Amino acid sequence: MAITRDHELHTRRFGRNLGLGLLLAALVVLVFGLTIAKVERGDPMQAYDHQPRVDLLPSEPGK
Repeated sequence: MAITRDHELHTRRFGRNLGLGLLLAALVVLVFGLTIAKVERGDPMQAYDHQPRVDLLPSEPGK
């Protein structure tokens, strides 16, 4: 029996690992693409910091 010969278990494991790797890469590309789209569109990126945000309050017609 040759040392370089792969067992059937190794080929199945490689297939699963390859599929999982491709899935993770697709997720990274998706998140990166959404981030780039958000940055290029210029939407305000403000986090919730437990303070009232004046820019989100409705403007008063008398002022």
